[in-house]
Amino acid sequence: MSTLNDTYTLTNGVRIPKLGLGTWFIDDDKAAQAVRDAVQIGYRNIDTAQAYGNERGVGEGVRTAGVPRPDLFVSTKLAAEIKEYDAAVAAIDGSLEAMGLDYVDLMLIHSPQPWDDFRGGDYAEGNREAWRALEEAHKAGKIRSIGVSNFQQSDLENILAGATVTPHVNQLLVHAGNTPGELIAFCESKGILVESYSPIAHGEILTNVDMAAMAERYGVSVPQLCIRYTLQLGTVSLPKTANPEHMRANAEVDFEISDADMAALRDLDARDYGENAAFPVYSGR
Repeated sequence: MSTLNDTYTLTNGVRIPKLGLGTWFIDDDKAAQAVRDAVQIGYRNIDTAQAYGNERGVGEGVRTAGVPRPDLFVSTKLAAEIKEYDAAVAAIDGSLEAMGLDYVDLMLIHSPQPWDDFRGGDYAEGNREAWRALEEAHKAGKIRSIGVSNFQQSDLENILAGATVTPHVNQLLVHAGNTPGELIAFCESKGILVESYSPIAHGEILTNVDMAAMAERYGVSVPQLCIRYTLQLGTVSLPKTANPEHMRANAEVDFEISDADMAALRDLDARDYGENAAFPVYSGR
């Protein structure tokens, strides 16, 4: 599981592990044990968000994981509804208090629009206000790196026009079957590292017969193929699970997908998320 030791270096020199643990849908009372299990297995990158409702549990897990705090990379996200400077300042401090941490390694604006208006109205000024709060917290040492999530190119350009710090990260829905190549390339051109959330397509990809056939050729599972794909794209991969067996399997991705198969996976169109299409990020907007 040497992949757990691999890192990228952000433009500010901060190192981020290439493979992390996503904690969406992990209840707060179960999050601490999930984090401890992951750290025991070898994970050092833990991702949460205000919207997940489990920052307290994740923070407890980080504090009780048995490894020095500087050895862990902890991310959280500013709630998508916060588009005002003072509210953002208060929420940043609220996350640190909830987690019981002096700092986090990365904090993101969770979405360019509130979830109930995803890909809807114009929140350009609100995003600039939230970004100013993140920049100030970054300067103060409360956050080592700052970034965004679910931001399209126009959303990024809005931030870049007035930023004193270019976003270090853009966390996006990226998986085999949904590869936003132009957006990934734009991020790379600006030195913005892409993180891939839901690299296993929220589970729906497990029923894809083409993915199953390709995985069998490599002697791996479909989730392992999916995670390896996002890593070979040059992104951070954030599969989510509270199951230690799945955590171990997700990290056993020390194989290489051929160029031809990478091209086939980039071209694959598989965006059927079943009942999860009700969530804004899976709605196709």
